[in-house]
Amino acid sequence: MSVLRDKMLRGILQKYGRGVKYGSVSVYSSVEVMIQEGLSSHRNNEETEELHLRKKMKDNVAEEHLYLAFSHQYRDSIFPLHTSISLFLLSYCDCKLFKVFLVPTGEDVGDQCVTKSLAGDLEVHLISRCQLPVVVQSCTLPAVVVKDDKFCRAGLSVVLRHIIQKTFEADPSKKDVLELLGFKKTCLKACAEVSQWTRLCEISIPLAVERFLTASPEHSQAIPPDILLLERKLGEPVRVHNDDKIRRQKLQQQKAGAKTAVPVLGEEASEELKAEVHEHPPSSLELSVAFSKLLAQEAPEAINREATHIRRTKTSDLPLLDHIFAEGLYFTVADLVLLPCIHQFLVSSKKQGKNLVNLPLISSWYRRVQEVPGVKKAAGKCNMELLQLPELVSAPEEQLQDSTSVPEELEEDNEDNHFIGGPRPTMTKLMENGIEAKFSPHPCPSWTLDWTSLPSAVSPGEGKMSRDRALRKQQQLNNLVAAVTKLAKSGDLIVDFCSGGGHVGIVLAYMMPSCQVILIENKELSLIRAKDRSDELGLNNIWFIQANLDYFNGSFNIGVALHACGVATDMVMEHCLRARAAFVISPCCYGFIQNTVKFKYPRSHQFKEILSYKEHMILCRFADQTAVQLPPERRLIGKQCMGLVDLDRAWAAEEHNYSVQVISMEPESCSPKNNMFVGIPA
Repeated sequence: MSVLRDKMLRGILQKYGRGVKYGSVSVYSSVEVMIQEGLSSHRNNEETEELHLRKKMKDNVAEEHLYLAFSHQYRDSIFPLHTSISLFLLSYCDCKLFKVFLVPTGEDVGDQCVTKSLAGDLEVHLISRCQLPVVVQSCTLPAVVVKDDKFCRAGLSVVLRHIIQKTFEADPSKKDVLELLGFKKTCLKACAEVSQWTRLCEISIPLAVERFLTASPEHSQAIPPDILLLERKLGEPVRVHNDDKIRRQKLQQQKAGAKTAVPVLGEEASEELKAEVHEHPPSSLELSVAFSKLLAQEAPEAINREATHIRRTKTSDLPLLDHIFAEGLYFTVADLVLLPCIHQFLVSSKKQGKNLVNLPLISSWYRRVQEVPGVKKAAGKCNMELLQLPELVSAPEEQLQDSTSVPEELEEDNEDNHFIGGPRPTMTKLMENGIEAKFSPHPCPSWTLDWTSLPSAVSPGEGKMSRDRALRKQQQLNNLVAAVTKLAKSGDLIVDFCSGGGHVGIVLAYMMPSCQVILIENKELSLIRAKDRSDELGLNNIWFIQANLDYFNGSFNIGVALHACGVATDMVMEHCLRARAAFVISPCCYGFIQNTVKFKYPRSHQFKEILSYKEHMILCRFADQTAVQLPPERRLIGKQCMGLVDLDRAWAAEEHNYSVQVISMEPESCSPKNNMFVGIPA
């Protein structure tokens, strides 16, 4: 996608760039809007291809194994909570397509430790970690792998999304299950490393609840900060597709004082939901829309056509929408992730006699989720005794402010990201301190693969790539493969991070059959394409892992990444430093670099002593201005900014006792993002 983004950027700047005032970064956001519009169209085409590839995989029927960690049981849940969440989703979807294994985290766990009731009506097997498939042993559980196959899916969100997809593919009548993936199937699709919402649901809330349950009484008095953050997010205005129409309906009802239409409940509605709606009709338009979506009914329309003054009301003056479920108006997999966690927190709080007056929104959400068809049935299968909470009246505002404060490290980064001015003052400041962009000589500038003698499936031109782009991709691969070849020895494990369609990993696996290669990519479609190419070549020394980078925890010898986007470059580098592995990395999308929970910029001590975060971000923004259509002077400035940002990264790695070189790829025309790190542990 980063290559497509660069291509769009070049086209936009070619068309509009002449009118852009040099030294201003304000153009960046408008260009990004145009890029996102183009990417949206590209995604629609990808969805069609994804359906085709998933159907192809479905036709190759094979048993899939689901591996879940098991540390202990507590009340009506299996821990870690990721395991309870996975089992709860299987029960909710009534999915029995997977052979389920519990993998004890300790050595003193026997069969008697797992009660049948907590696993619902699923057949569960216990195995030790050493019995896991080798590819799974490198991953944090949960993980899914086809029996005797080399394709693994790891991490909670990836696994849950796969369970939902497989359930729908096996029974297309279960459209309500597919709806769990949300608008355009994007619910919890973004990596936790870059999405604060995914991180909150997938990592922060489960961990916070587990710590809360195991804390001593004196340390479990306070509500965990992540729970408070969820309460705050449930109070934020909702943004949904086509919300303008819904907000105008809400305004019309407010003006007319009309009651919300009560959705007509079909036969598929649960008796509990019918009774709930009959006794307590939805009190807001949002509730009515949410119920209608759950029951596959048409969303309620305004009784009469919108009045003229309603149609003419500015969008900024329309009433905001309230949360019904975790992500907004609609019930999604995020609600099923949060429910087992919040349930355990509420049960423990109730036993401790805690007053939940500071969590009125979470309490309302918890009651509302119970009325979703299938939730109580799934809870019953998993032996979860859902609480019947009373409606809570919020505490006085002053008390809420005191008790619901969220620590600074959990707050979203609200720093002003609109950086005014050019990079010259920042570059001058660095130069005055003796810091300039510097590049090491290329170790083998003329080295190249004999592409004409290689099978077509090895070449990046295989697929929809144009001839010119395929040539540039071959030149990029020449640089990375040359560097890896100098580092690798027989028996090494090489990891291709952010592998995309496998251009780097497949070439390495083919050229170095004595090495094992692992491709790690979050995007399923790209990894399926890579596996198809690998199967065509008959490669036996390659594995595929669909996961966020944080869910890979194996040891390896060399890490490689071609055009790792934004913060992903720093994540790959961190994995390599932790494993004491050599690395060959080509960065990309410098403009997407920003502070995250894990990474703060600048990275190195030298740069931190000189530059502020904003000054460093100016360098990052201008490092993206290297498109070939730009004036030579601006491209030169962009290249220097790239060099400075990467020098900061190189020095940060050297602080961990690494020797790092920043090199320009040969020829430099192979990509506007032509920098490359080569790092070797001392």
